Amino acid sequence: MFQHLKLCAALAAAILLFSSASVRAADSAPPAQIAWRLLDYLAVDYAGAVDDGGRIKSDSEFSEMNEFSENVHQRLESLADSPAKADLLTQSEALKTAIAGKAVPAEIANRAHKLAADLLAAYPTPVAPAAVPDPAHGARLFKENCASCHGETGKSDGPLAKTLDPPPIAFADMSRARRRSLFGLYQVIGQGVEDTPMPSFAQLSDEDRWALAFQAGSFAFTEEMAKQGEKIWREDPRARNAVPSLQALTQGTAEQLEAIFGADQGQALMAYLRRHPEALAAGGASSLKVARARLAESLQAYGAGEKSRAADLALAAYLDGFEPVEPALTAHDEALMRRVESAMSGLRGSINQGLPIDQLQDQAERISALLDAAERALGPGEASPGASFAGASAILLREGLEALLIVVAMIAFLRKAGRSEALTYVHGGWVVALLAGGGTWAVATWLIAISGASRELTEGFGSLVAALVLISVGVWMHGKSKGDAWSAYIREQMSHALSKRSSWFLFLLAFIVVYREVFETILFYAALWSQGAHLAIVGGAASAIVGLLLIAWLLLRYSARLPIGKFFSYSSLLIAVLAVVLTGKGLAALQETGLVDIRPAAGVPRFEVLGLFPTWETVVGQVVVLAVLIIGFRATGRAAKTES
Repeated sequence: MFQHLKLCAALAAAILLFSSASVRAADSAPPAQIAWRLLDYLAVDYAGAVDDGGRIKSDSEFSEMNEFSENVHQRLESLADSPAKADLLTQSEALKTAIAGKAVPAEIANRAHKLAADLLAAYPTPVAPAAVPDPAHGARLFKENCASCHGETGKSDGPLAKTLDPPPIAFADMSRARRRSLFGLYQVIGQGVEDTPMPSFAQLSDEDRWALAFQAGSFAFTEEMAKQGEKIWREDPRARNAVPSLQALTQGTAEQLEAIFGADQGQALMAYLRRHPEALAAGGASSLKVARARLAESLQAYGAGEKSRAADLALAAYLDGFEPVEPALTAHDEALMRRVESAMSGLRGSINQGLPIDQLQDQAERISALLDAAERALGPGEASPGASFAGASAILLREGLEALLIVVAMIAFLRKAGRSEALTYVHGGWVVALLAGGGTWAVATWLIAISGASRELTEGFGSLVAALVLISVGVWMHGKSKGDAWSAYIREQMSHALSKRSSWFLFLLAFIVVYREVFETILFYAALWSQGAHLAIVGGAASAIVGLLLIAWLLLRYSARLPIGKFFSYSSLLIAVLAVVLTGKGLAALQETGLVDIRPAAGVPRFEVLGLFPTWETVVGQVVVLAVLIIGFRATGRAAKTES
């Protein structure tokens, strides 16, 4: 402990000691950490150098801002090479130019925060405590180590405050506190601040430094604010989405929450969570934290020779940790979601292959970096109306198109066959599927949380059942497209072709293909809805519905003009393609549940639109279905020629 702070007679020596300790701590810290801390400092303190009109308020502060931006650039240049380094340096140059040009504080804050976030994604570093900090422990540590300078209530009025140059930070100053993250405070506590009396407290444990950060970050927020924040946390569904985990809390700022909830409510919510971080654990541990824990346990088990247990833990990392946040992440950044999903699948495949532990550790580190990026994407921030509109429209179009193609093919077939009475079963199937989807949304929202395994099982088995049905339908339709096969079929079998039993079969097929897409869509829309911009989401959904209706109208209108032979030929090919696609998607979904093994197929691209995934199980499954279709098409073709 730094008890010498209490000895005023030794103040000068103490300041010298603190400064040298700070330099040593900074020199020993990784360049990425130092650069991140400087960026956080720039984002918060630049407003003290330049006002909103672009005028210099303090020459010394402005000089310091330029110095720090140059320091950031130098630290970034010293980083190990990575694909992201060039972009980081480009952003750093732009930040330096903006500061030299006296840009407004808001622009500098945005640039600094963006660069800091990208820096952590490219060069991961722990940004959250391993366990929920104890506020009482943090208060004791602050009194012992910090109160003599910063004051017992964080107002920079401790007995030594007036003797220090520059003076210690006033943690109770809301104008600074609302822009500063807990991670920024944690970094300063561990590394100190160069050229100031603020020393490094690196001798404290990681747990102690985090407890101090939470204590220092709470002074500006009153207990009354915290009580209001508790009500928001309990009643506003946006709150848990805005701050889903300890990492989101430690990296987020009150200013970011203000953008979602307004100034008073945003500060109140931050007051509650900083004073009561256990609230995050009370609502269930962070999903991504669970993912990290299971991955670590998986590697430990693998290193101990427990391959089966390692595989189970890696699967749990996905199902229990990542899958629950997948819809929300898809709404924010679908490309990132796919990268995480692919990386976690690759790790499970490597475990099954028995690859060396060092290769698995490299994969786990990459997954950890991706999870960091995912957590930042899920952190405080309200989606813009434009992004919400585009996301809502794209999700519904993507999920609805497959089901639409199958349902339209059935409707067109029945119209061609002159069996309009059977259309009731098809329409009934997709209508009931929509109603069941609404029921699923209600149950998922108010009664239970749909587990990742349940979701993947529903999608997986639904896809495979639909694929099996489509194989038989496609082969049958291909046979009827040859020669006079359809005319013969009409003469001999139409009176019995669509019995009540087969009509219910059409009902079931329409229900399955539509419900599996509705099930997926409602999860994505629930995640989007919690981000606000509700009118934009409704507008995006409406535009997608219009687009789907237009596609359906064009397909039905064009199919009505096709000769019956060509109609059956084209329809059978479309259905065959959909059967292959659904087979790949179904097997991939079952791989996520652990029911199907994962063996990576090197060189196979990932192209989800076609159900193509880089694993042998999905590729072989699709090849088998394709082979069955080819054999079936040839067999029915020969039979049709014989009949004609």
